[in-house]
Amino acid sequence: MRSFTDVATIANNATAILGPARLGVRWVDVGPPVRAEIIVMPSSGEDSAHEVTLGETFPVGEETWRFADLVMSSLDEWEVTVRRVDGSEAPPIGRPWERARLSPYGQLDEAQLQAVEAALGQPLPPDYRDWLRRNNGAQPEVDHHVPGVTFTLMPERPLFGVHPQHPPTDLVPAQRVHRDPWFSPEWLVIARPSGGLLLVSTAQPYDSTVYFLPEQDMVGPISAARERKLRPVAGSMPDLVGRLAPLDVAHLPPAQLAPFGTDIDRDGGRH
Repeated sequence: MRSFTDVATIANNATAILGPARLGVRWVDVGPPVRAEIIVMPSSGEDSAHEVTLGETFPVGEETWRFADLVMSSLDEWEVTVRRVDGSEAPPIGRPWERARLSPYGQLDEAQLQAVEAALGQPLPPDYRDWLRRNNGAQPEVDHHVPGVTFTLMPERPLFGVHPQHPPTDLVPAQRVHRDPWFSPEWLVIARPSGGLLLVSTAQPYDSTVYFLPEQDMVGPISAARERKLRPVAGSMPDLVGRLAPLDVAHLPPAQLAPFGTDIDRDGGRH
C-alpha cells in the first residue's frame, strides 16, 4: 500500500500518518552527527524502532523513507521531516538547535546554601536552590537569548551565583540593587541581562517558572501591576538553559554611527 504523501513532518509528542503506518519520534540528538529514533507503527503488525543519522533511510512497510531534516526551536520544541526516497527527493538540510554555551562557576555545599538563605532572610525556591547547588550560577561564553524574548544574557551579565569577592555577580547584593527597587521579597532576581530582569518566585516555592520583566516596565514604585507584566520564559532553570541559544549577530539590525559626543552602551541606551 502506497503512502498518502511523499513527505511528512513529525513534531515532538506527536505522530504523522503516512497511510500504511503512523510515524513518531522518540528522541533527537543534535550531535554531531544529528540523529533520531523513529518509530514506525503499521496499521497491522508490530511497531519497529530505527535509530538513524540525518540523511539515512529506514523502511516503512515496502517503502523506503529518509530522515531528511531536523528543525529545532528549543530542546523541547522540534520537528523531524522524513521523505519517501524517489527521484524528486530534496537533499537533507538539518538545522539543529545550537546548545547554550554556559560555564557554571562550580558547586555549593549545604552550609553555603544556608548562609545565602540567612543573608537573604528567606529560603530559596527548591528548584532554583538545587540548580544553584549544582552550578553556582553560570557565565555565558558569548551573548545568548531566548528566541522571541527581548533580553540578552552576556558574559559580563551572567546568571548570578555566590561570589562575595565580586558583588556585581553575587546573588545577595543583586537583590538590593536589582530587586528591591521594583519588587517585594516574594521575588528573587537571578540575572540582570540586557533588556530587563530574570526572576523566580519565592512566595510560591513549587512554582519553578522563570519570569522576565522587560526594562521598559522598570519604572515607578513597587506594585502588583508590575507583577502582572512578568512574562514566563521557561518552566524551570534546566528549561531556561535548554531554551537559551547563542545570539546570531546576523539577526541584529545593522550598526549605526552615533553622533559625536554620544556614548551608546550595549543595552542600546544613550547617556
